[in-house]
Amino acid sequence: MSQHPLRALLVASVTAAAVALGAAPALAAPPAPGNPSDGEITAAQAAQDAAAAEVGRIAGLVAAAESQLQQVQVQAESAGIAYEAAQEALAQAQAAAQETAAQLAAATEQVTAAQGRISTFSRDSYMNGAALTSEVVLLDVDGPGELVQRAAMLEWVADNQLDVLGDLEAAQLVQANADSAARQAVDQQSAAERAAADAKAASDAQVAVQQSAYAEVSAQKASYDAQLQAAQVQLLSLQGARNAYQAWLDQRAAEEAAAARAQQQAAAAAAAAAAGARNAPSASGAQAGYVLPAAGRTSSCYGSRWGTTHFGVDIAAPIGTPVYAATSGVVQRAGAATGFGQAVYVLGSDGAVTVYGHVSRYYVRAGDRVQAGEQIADVGNEGQSTGPHLHFEVHPSGAMYSGAVDPVPWMSARGVVIRGC
Repeated sequence: MSQHPLRALLVASVTAAAVALGAAPALAAPPAPGNPSDGEITAAQAAQDAAAAEVGRIAGLVAAAESQLQQVQVQAESAGIAYEAAQEALAQAQAAAQETAAQLAAATEQVTAAQGRISTFSRDSYMNGAALTSEVVLLDVDGPGELVQRAAMLEWVADNQLDVLGDLEAAQLVQANADSAARQAVDQQSAAERAAADAKAASDAQVAVQQSAYAEVSAQKASYDAQLQAAQVQLLSLQGARNAYQAWLDQRAAEEAAAARAQQQAAAAAAAAAAGARNAPSASGAQAGYVLPAAGRTSSCYGSRWGTTHFGVDIAAPIGTPVYAATSGVVQRAGAATGFGQAVYVLGSDGAVTVYGHVSRYYVRAGDRVQAGEQIADVGNEGQSTGPHLHFEVHPSGAMYSGAVDPVPWMSARGVVIRGC
């Protein structure tokens, strides 16, 4: 079915000018990166918050344990000092007891000596045959001189005996008091030393227990710190992936917008160029009635390929890109075609057959008359194709399936440039 001639001419002009200006399809965007779900990110955030809360709780326990440890360490230090002081006091008390024992020994020695002197005097008096009484001593004299001598001796003995006995009693009393006080001090200091030792042992035990508790909560904090770090890394990883995905979306949108702007600019330029060509055909040297069949990038040229012949030109373009009749003529065939999947064959008014292969959709049928530049199909990826493109052939002899020639010079001779070959 034919379209309006003016519309067909405008479409053909836009397409021809776009290709003539070298417009190329947008580069394929990189593959989409992984996009974590909102649930994954929420779960990671919750895990991080839970780990952070636990770290905070354990940090409070660590601080309390550290404070308690400092307290018991101070108490243990004080107990140690008290123990050392008790030991010192015990040593001093023991030294005092030893000193009083020495004093007692000296006093005892003095008393013993005094008693010895009295015993000697008594023994001498007995050996002289008289009782040691003042009456006997004074009557038993040979004369006045001996009387005076014995009276003096009796006075000395009485005085010294009383002194010795007094010294003995005084020394014994002093020694007994001093010895009792020293022994009491030793007992008291021994008890104080034992109490200080017990207090020091208890404080040391408290320090050991508190150190163990502090080490335990510190280890727990280290474990939760590691969990928090892992949760933070996981959250950052997911957020980074989400950011990367968003950046990819933004890039793709920017590329699509740039491609759309480029297409609009190319269409406008093509329309202007086509209008100029129609108004001044002699200046361009082109023959009227020929247009480029599709806008796109030439991906394969006419010629030998891998031991066979490629009989046309491949124009790569996205699926759905318009395909135009390269010249005016009558549709000979439209539909399924071996190798092409689907194809359209047009017998031109100049006697040449043009072929349009791998199309995804076609808008004409056999017998329809078409004008150059009229849309007859869409670019596709049908049949034996490795990517969306239009396969374009020219048969100048008018044969449907043979007599193909290189379309590039044939179209060039008619004012249409196919770049890339």
